[in-house]
Amino acid sequence: MNRQCIMEVIDLIRDDISHETMRSFAISPEQQTFAALRNIVNVVMNVYNYGSAVVYMVLAAGNIETLLAKVTKDISLCYWLIILAGVLAPLICLGTPKDFWPIGVGATFTTGIACILIIIQSLNDKDQNMPVSHSTTDPLKFSTSFGTMVFAVSGHSVLPTIINDMKKKEDFKKAAFLGYAIVLMMYMPTAVVGYMVYGKNLNENIIKSVSAGPCAYTVEVLVTLHLLLGFIILMNPVCQQFEAKLSVPPAFTWKRCVIRPLIVISVLFIAESIPHFGSILSLVGGLTTTLLSYVFPCLFYTKLCKNDHVTGRNTKKSKTDIQKPSESHSLLESVDNTDSWQRREHSSTPIEDAASVGRREHSITPVDVRRALLHYTRNSPEIFIPLWQRVFSLEIILIGIIGGVAATVSAIIAIASPNSLSVPCYVHLQGT
Repeated sequence: MNRQCIMEVIDLIRDDISHETMRSFAISPEQQTFAALRNIVNVVMNVYNYGSAVVYMVLAAGNIETLLAKVTKDISLCYWLIILAGVLAPLICLGTPKDFWPIGVGATFTTGIACILIIIQSLNDKDQNMPVSHSTTDPLKFSTSFGTMVFAVSGHSVLPTIINDMKKKEDFKKAAFLGYAIVLMMYMPTAVVGYMVYGKNLNENIIKSVSAGPCAYTVEVLVTLHLLLGFIILMNPVCQQFEAKLSVPPAFTWKRCVIRPLIVISVLFIAESIPHFGSILSLVGGLTTTLLSYVFPCLFYTKLCKNDHVTGRNTKKSKTDIQKPSESHSLLESVDNTDSWQRREHSSTPIEDAASVGRREHSITPVDVRRALLHYTRNSPEIFIPLWQRVFSLEIILIGIIGGVAATVSAIIAIASPNSLSVPCYVHLQGT
């Protein structure tokens, strides 16, 4: 249901998404005069992407340390984090997902092959782990794991960036359903087999639980590649928004080559401060993913639509009842064809502005676009949802809020507990 909600929201505000690349997911509350919510959504999105990038970097460094432990005994996790930051800094300077779509395809294939190998190796380890014992759970453990489980099926904050770069935006629903179906087919069997084979001995990183050998090493290599590729995808929206705040041109310039590596350095600092991905993952999942996956999609969808039970109106409107916003629609088409208003925002010289005006009959500014979008929204067909769907959306929102609060509190307690406290890498390195 929440997947359907976010896809319906994106479909309802498709014009906004195609013209506001940097902050497209946060446009929906603005259309309903929720200006404050727009900033909240942006903050939550950036915290999620940024925190996920920290998790990916720490986990990738840990895998590399394990793979090369016999070859590089003196290089610890803390040093591998620095090395990875140096490798990822140039790659992060790529533009948008349309510029590096093979990275997304590569990440999917590496994860799929890794999951198959993990399942095969886990089944081979079945006889060595008999009898299997399972530990009891409690509300604290479940709340902590809730954030991790939600994190596994996240990615909502990247969806607007992806749909903005799609040539056929009408196929987004198919792509989203297919993507989450593939994720379910990869993650569910891996989790079930790991739990049944290893029981309470199952490590938070299942790769650490499988027996050492060629299969385990191959899995670590594939997962590490996935993490490195995923790091680039997750950091891209954060970098784009940060550059938009600083009025950095969308074209490839030296400013991008300075700002984005600095963002990677900040990720490195957090990773060196808390070099345990499990705690960060639970915190990020509980704090942000529940909002992006459960609360925001359903909330914005219900706000964008009307309740036919309350209004008593039909769910369909005749075409004659709908005013055709010809002027605003033509303006939107003009902006879509030129895609110049974003360049005007970042333009720093009068010559560029004059050239932009010369290519069109009149100058189109971001203010013109906002007015056209507002007029187009007011005169577009109203969409009604039945009462049962609104109640179901409310239930999903409540589950997200309760689960998110419980997962966040549990993750903070776990991080602050004496058993999980560790010395930051930079303190450890300084001591040595």
